[in-house]
Order: sequence, then structure tokens, then C-alpha cells
Amino acid sequence: MAVAPTRARADYDLLIKLLLIGDSGVGKSCLLLRFSDDSFTTSFITTIGIDFKIRTVELEGKRIKLQIWDTAGQERFRTITTAYYRGAMGILLVYDVTDESSFNNIKNWIKNIEQHASDNVNKILVGNKADMDESKRAIPTSRGQALADEYGIKFFETSAKTNFNVEEVFFSIAKDVKTRLAESETKAEVPTIKIVKQDPASSSSAPARSACCSS
Repeated sequence: MAVAPTRARADYDLLIKLLLIGDSGVGKSCLLLRFSDDSFTTSFITTIGIDFKIRTVELEGKRIKLQIWDTAGQERFRTITTAYYRGAMGILLVYDVTDESSFNNIKNWIKNIEQHASDNVNKILVGNKADMDESKRAIPTSRGQALADEYGIKFFETSAKTNFNVEEVFFSIAKDVKTRLAESETKAEVPTIKIVKQDPASSSSAPARSACCSS
């Protein structure tokens, strides 16, 4: 009688956990809703604590399950949300292009990542509400790019309202995480061979075993 094959995990090949952080009101929840459900609402209720959504995507021939956590931006919820940094594989730092303070606070969010997240976590900078009239814009694209360059991370401007670059930003960080994980696995598979140089003084034959120990 043939043995039944082990049941394969059919729903996804890789699980990637992403985290959205940034000041309250920058549009983190709207970005998540647009990406996960392809919808937008102007009457969003402020996130209390943390929320998450899941979307499975095809990326480089693999089914990737994205578990995306949306954190509250208010100070009183910081102690709750910092617990989620450690498990994040990728973090999206979001600011509002019409709000100077949300952009200036990105440096504080970076410090939170350095304190609470894994050292090798992937990061990406996101300037949201890019659909707003230029007269309302406080942060030009060049400033966003310069800050991203300072930290050595990618930069996108997005609009949850018009769906501008939303897919691109999530796919970009998911691809970066997938690449990093694959490289880590490759390094782990390569065996390390340690060569020990023998001391010439100890190169003589080992002493004969005592007769009482032989069998």
C-alpha cells in the first residue's frame, strides 16, 4: 500500500510581516485599506492600538502572504505598538507631504526602529497624500528623497486616495524582504570549514593504547 504524500502548504510559500508607522493622520490606515481592499474612505476613525490586514500576492513566481500591521500614531499608544517592531520583517515609515511636523518626526520613528526592531529589518520611506494641490504641499519630493538617501533606504510618494504608487511601495518592500531572507538562507547553507594548523612538535604518533583498555 502506497504511503500518502505529505500534504503541501498550498496557500502561500512565504509569510512576510510588515509594519506601518508614522504620526497620527498621515494616512497609514488609508494606505493599508487601499492595498488590501482597493477602497478609500475620507471618514476613517483613528486607529486605536494596532490593526492588521492580510493580502496574498504573486512575487517572482512565489505566493507571498503579506501580514500588514497598522499602528496608532498617538503618543499614548507607543508602548503598545513597540512590541510589534521585533517581529516585523519590513517597516514602512509614512509621513504626510502637507504636514511638516510628520516629516520631521520621521527621525524619531527611525530611532524607535533602532531601539525595538531587528538590526537587519528592511525599511522604506513613504510620503503620502501626493494627490494634494501643490499649494498645500509642505515637503517637496526632493526633501523626501534626500532623507531616504541619508538613511540609505528607498523612497516613494503615494496617494491612498488615487491609488498612486500604493501597489508599488508594498511590492517593493516585500521584494526586498524576500531577497534578504533568501540571501540569509543561502549563507546558512554554506558550511564553514575551519582549518587548524598542526603544531610540528605534536606531529608524532599517538602513544600506543594500554593493554588494559583494549578489547
